[in-house]
Order: sequence, then structure tokens, then C-alpha cells
Amino acid sequence: MMKEYATNKNDLSQILSRKYGESLDVTQSVLEIIQNVQARKDEALFEYTARFDQAHLKHLKVSQEELSAAYQEVSDELLSVMKLAWQRILDFHRKQKREGFVSTNNGEVMGQRILPLAKVGVYVPGGTASYPSTVLMDVAPAKVAGVKEIVLITPPNKEGKVNPSVLVAADIAGVDQIFKVGGAHGIAALAYGTQTIPRVDKIVGPGNIYVATAKRLVYGQVDIDMIAGPSDVLIIADQSANPKWLAADLLAQAEHDALAQAVLITDDEKLLEQVKQEVIQQLEKLPRKEIAQKSLENNGKLILAQDLQEACQIANTIAPEHLEIAVDHPFDYLGSIQNAGSIFLGHYTPEVLGDYLAGPNHTLPTEGTARFYSALSVDDFVKRSSYLYFSKEHFAEFNQQVQIFAQAEGLHGHAHSAEVREE
Repeated sequence: MMKEYATNKNDLSQILSRKYGESLDVTQSVLEIIQNVQARKDEALFEYTARFDQAHLKHLKVSQEELSAAYQEVSDELLSVMKLAWQRILDFHRKQKREGFVSTNNGEVMGQRILPLAKVGVYVPGGTASYPSTVLMDVAPAKVAGVKEIVLITPPNKEGKVNPSVLVAADIAGVDQIFKVGGAHGIAALAYGTQTIPRVDKIVGPGNIYVATAKRLVYGQVDIDMIAGPSDVLIIADQSANPKWLAADLLAQAEHDALAQAVLITDDEKLLEQVKQEVIQQLEKLPRKEIAQKSLENNGKLILAQDLQEACQIANTIAPEHLEIAVDHPFDYLGSIQNAGSIFLGHYTPEVLGDYLAGPNHTLPTEGTARFYSALSVDDFVKRSSYLYFSKEHFAEFNQQVQIFAQAEGLHGHAHSAEVREE
């Protein structure tokens, strides 16, 4: 099941080298798809949707009738929960919004404007599960930023339908247009535009290896949020933690897919063994047992640390997407954590709370990229422009310095641009 390590013998290389990047074959296949969509647009999208999703569509755009019908398939209970989550996510992201600034001094004006992107594409995966939570998480910061148009794409099922909870979440979030298309061809459509799907300025949202590869290949034509890999969780726990709860949290991560990673670090050997036994028992009752079992066998780790400070050091080295600190006084260790996408403090703050409605974004850096990437935020949906103004008299104070700098770089045309203003 899960591999066990003692830190004095532990080799973290398997975790640190955990990269499921695209192969040359995947890159070539995705490149061909992108080029085909560029050339044939909607025609190519219909063909790829029939090939990959076995859905033979007559139209790509979700109609108002389909959206209305989706509400009939979503329970009042789920609808209420999604509305609660939407408000909490919005409230959190509103605190991230920043204003520009301006400074004036003796004939100069300098400042920075913060402007929303005009058009953003949101990718929502299909496949083995539906993700209305991803809709809310990815759209909320864009809405707060003031993005003018939000386009959502998601693959249909074989009947040509989109999961109703995804449609309802998109409606709650105020998405402008929804299209039944996924995969690399959907990413290409957002990047280059087709007769039906508009070209966007940025693409956000997780997906499989083909989606991730497509995002990488269209980067530059459009902006992207990040290249997301398989999801992961790392839990730091001490003797105060409940082994049943820890096992449940590890399995919650493992059931995502066979490549997901679940790691527990503790300084209590007894707890480590208890968690191991709980995982075995709870796994038998899990509907997605086969997926979770493969994940734990491939990437599950139980690590015995000398103390919790060493556990924090290991966590910083791994730089997890999700970090739970399951101890009685979690804030004592918050300052020791430098690398983590999102941090869940205490016994009553499981990672699943953050997945759905706590407020902070659940689109997070994976595969150790929390060393330099951050969670999706309002900052991802804005651009910054600086501006400056100098009066004639104030420019004259700096004219000679500009010329000296330009000449030192061998750019005499630059120097001349300043010099002519002396005349």
C-alpha cells in the first residue's frame, strides 16, 4: 500500500522528481490538433468531439433551453450549497483586489493602472467526475477583477449533454457563453477562435495531459494560469490527530486519479501505523477504490520525522499543492512553512473544505511548483500599465543623464532622442 520512510533513511527523490510532463508523442499529437483547429475551425471541433467524446453534436453552444433544463436536474439542496460557496469565494477574492497608484513631484506624474482582461476562457474537465466547484473557483476572481466576457468550455457526454451541476454553477457565476467542447481542440479554439467560439486573452482551468500540453503550446498566443499536473496533499500530524480523519483525508486526495499523491509526515510512530491500518479499512468502502488504490501504491508515502520542525522542513522541500497541519496548535508552525499552495490549519480544517466553499481558491500549483507559483487569484485576471509625464523644465533636469546612459550602451539614437529636446 503506502510506502513508509524514516527520515534518517529517507530518499525524497521519487517525490521531488514526480513530473508527469508530456511525451514527444503527446506534444506532436496536440500540435496537429491545434493546427487542424486553426485551419478548419468549427468543422475540426465537431470531428474531434465525435472522435474523443463519442458525441455527435449539431451545435457547440449550450442553449438557454439546456441551461433551464439543467436546473430541473439539480437538487434544491445542491443549488443552495453552490450559492453559499459562490458568495464565500467572492468575499475572499474581493479582498485581493488592488488599486493603481499615482505620484506627482515637481513637474512629473507617474503611476500605474490596473485593468481587467477583456475576455477569458475557463476550461472545466469532464471525464470520471464533474467539477462545478472548479467553475465557481475559476470564474470568481475573474468576475472580481472585472473581466468583461467569460467563456466556458467543457466536454459533453456521449449524449451530447453537459453535466447539469456544471451548467448551473456557470449560470450562478455569470458565465457569458458555454460551449460543449473539451480536450486540446477546445484549448485551440479558445486560443485562436472559430466561427462559433471567440478567441480569448487568457485560458485558465485544469485538465488532462492533452489539455496541459495544449495550454503550454498556445502560451504566447494567449496567457495561461499554470501547467497543472496531478493533484497532491501532504499532511503534517502529531499524536493529537485522529488517525481515522487522517486516513480519510489521504483517501480523499487519492481518489482523484491514479497519479494523485497523498503523503503523511508525523513524529509519532504509533500514529503512523494507526493511519496505515485505517487507510486499508476505509479503502474497502470507497466507491472509487480502484483509482485510490493505484494512487496510494504509486505515490502514497508515510514518513516518520524526528519532530514537527523537521516535518515542516520536509514539507518545504516537497512544496505540496495542499498542506494540512493537523496538530493542536497549528499557528505555531505556520511561520515555518514557505512552500505550499494552500495551508489547512488544525483538526477541523480538512482539505475538502477548501475544495468547495471555504473561500480561498482551489486552483493551485502542483508537482512542487508552489516554490514559485501561487493560487489562482484576482491578479491573474488583470494587466498593469505604467504611465509617466514630465514637463519641459523637469525633463531638462535629467536630459544629460539620459544621454550619458544611452551612449554607455552604444545606443546613440537613444541619446539623440534626448539631445534634440535641448534645441
